[in-house]
Amino acid sequence: MATTVHEPPRIDDARKRLKSESGNGGWKNLVPADGQVRLVQEYAPPPASTGIWVGLAAISMTFAALTSALVVRKGASLDWRHFSLPWILYVNTGILLASSVTLEIARRRVAAYMGGMRSRIADPARWLYVTLGLGLLFVAGQYVAWRQLSAQGLYLATNPASSFFYVLTAAHVLHVLGGLGGLVRVILKLGKAVLRRSTLDATSRYWHFMDVLWVYLLLLLWMKL
Repeated sequence: MATTVHEPPRIDDARKRLKSESGNGGWKNLVPADGQVRLVQEYAPPPASTGIWVGLAAISMTFAALTSALVVRKGASLDWRHFSLPWILYVNTGILLASSVTLEIARRRVAAYMGGMRSRIADPARWLYVTLGLGLLFVAGQYVAWRQLSAQGLYLATNPASSFFYVLTAAHVLHVLGGLGGLVRVILKLGKAVLRRSTLDATSRYWHFMDVLWVYLLLLLWMKL
């Protein structure tokens, strides 16, 4: 009785069949079978948006730790000296809140400009410059506050209360300077017509967060110092 021997499948034929069925070049390229890579990319969050949320979380943890240290230090301190906050801090608060308003106006104007309404918006960066100026004015106002405090004989090492005042306000100013750098970057990119909407939104979120953080710090200093 004759025996039929089947020829084993060839590896090259199997690879060709897998490649033709998958529609994406086999197992080497992980893309959709229909080849629509754009649909997959649209669901990925922009790097600027992801990075800003991570940064804000880190900043929040930093100031939460400083707040906890202030509360504990005050409770265990016998040399805590209360003092009145410099009046310029309240002016600075109004300046910083106004900068959030101007930035929101700028964000909407720039978004409309990028969306095709260029003929209706002559200078989309105008309110960005206003926000930048208000931010610089806030930083200058904080320096005035430090000068007013030093005029009262209160320095970084005078007592724990003044130490926390300088540390908290200086840390906030450093983060505001980072926001000013972000605004400059947005203005430059807008001038070169390479600004992305995600970059503008991330910068706006950071700046608004600096405003909320300052209001929190001002209330904390007013209640504890």
